[in-house]
Amino acid sequence: MNEPALAVGHIRAGLWEAELSAPGDKPPAVEIWHLEKKLDGVKVGARSARGTWPVSVPIPVALLSDGVQTFLVKEAAGDTLLGRFTIVTGAPLEDDIRAELDLLRAELDLLKKAFRRHCLDSAES
Repeated sequence: MNEPALAVGHIRAGLWEAELSAPGDKPPAVEIWHLEKKLDGVKVGARSARGTWPVSVPIPVALLSDGVQTFLVKEAAGDTLLGRFTIVTGAPLEDDIRAELDLLRAELDLLKKAFRRHCLDSAES
């Protein structure tokens, strides 16, 4: 493990959390940026039994607005990009591919029900 690596994180109650794999016994210095502004409150916890460092930051409410907000996770010492996370909110979400996928799933469920009903009606005739 020569290079720091960020595991996929999650957001709960306005707090982004992830696990960082990094060499050495000292916690790595991590910064989180949004629109060229460094976020305050980044915490790197004690090394876990798995050998990873928990990283967390509260997401300021003022940064949440319609559209896609991207946050960059960087190593402070070398300015290396470790990862990123995005938050999608508001009206633009209607055009988002995930919204389209949800709509397709709902339509597929309707088609499956109609097809099953048709098969039952055909079998009874």
